[in-house]
Amino acid sequence: MSSSPEKFGSSVQDKPRVAAVQMTSGPDVASNLAIADRLLRVAADAGACIAVLPENFSCMALRDTDRLAIAEDDGRGFAQDAIAALAARLKLWVIAGTIPLRIPGERRVRAACLVFDSAGERRARYDKIHLFDVDVPGRGESHRESANFRPGTEVVTVDTPAGRVGLSVCYDLRFPELYRRLSADGADWFVVPAAFTVPTGRAHWEVLLRARATENLAAVVASGQSGFHASGRETYGDSMIINHWGEILARLPRGEGVVTAIFERAAQQTARSSFPALAHRTLF
Repeated sequence: MSSSPEKFGSSVQDKPRVAAVQMTSGPDVASNLAIADRLLRVAADAGACIAVLPENFSCMALRDTDRLAIAEDDGRGFAQDAIAALAARLKLWVIAGTIPLRIPGERRVRAACLVFDSAGERRARYDKIHLFDVDVPGRGESHRESANFRPGTEVVTVDTPAGRVGLSVCYDLRFPELYRRLSADGADWFVVPAAFTVPTGRAHWEVLLRARATENLAAVVASGQSGFHASGRETYGDSMIINHWGEILARLPRGEGVVTAIFERAAQQTARSSFPALAHRTLF
């Protein structure tokens, strides 16, 4: 599924500045939104036209089931309304990590990544497809997202002032076929809002992000949760912005904050023309 520039009237910038926002969210939604407000203002003041919040930015719950209690109806709710209003006030596009949204008639919810434009209008919704049902190697840490979340089914791109973006969330990063589909749907860049574990982040985060960028000649903005949360869980952080050639333009290893970088869209278009690996792809 994609959203066309004709439908939304997006004006694509030649050298857009984008921002990755890193947070250490807790269980209180209002407190997290206040932090997101402050950090998005930093992004806007830095000249970013679009900013990406991390997965679970509005709540890193004490218990997995707590996310059910704060879930919102699609299109309205405390977190959705707050981010829409903030995007409009700052005249900033915001890709809002994930917000748990209710499914009518079901106990489980969706982990929804929402895109708001600079007028506060919602342009796209992506429901996380790949759910993190794993036992983390080297730690007594177990995750079963499918117990409380229902996976999404649709691949989503949307046109923005920074070009067409392909939406993904955290564990999606390990599935390159998703990014090939996003690339085939015209994505110029990808977002990866995340709450990566420390062992897997240390081992795989950077190499996976750079691989997704390099193999698709597409930029990547990865916004992470970072540090110790009230539940005792630790997340890896290391938010970064990577260009289409796999080069890291900006990164924030630890702690709350914002990093920004400029996409050189002309250089990306030249690379895709002179090094046409995407056109050489053969499906088996």
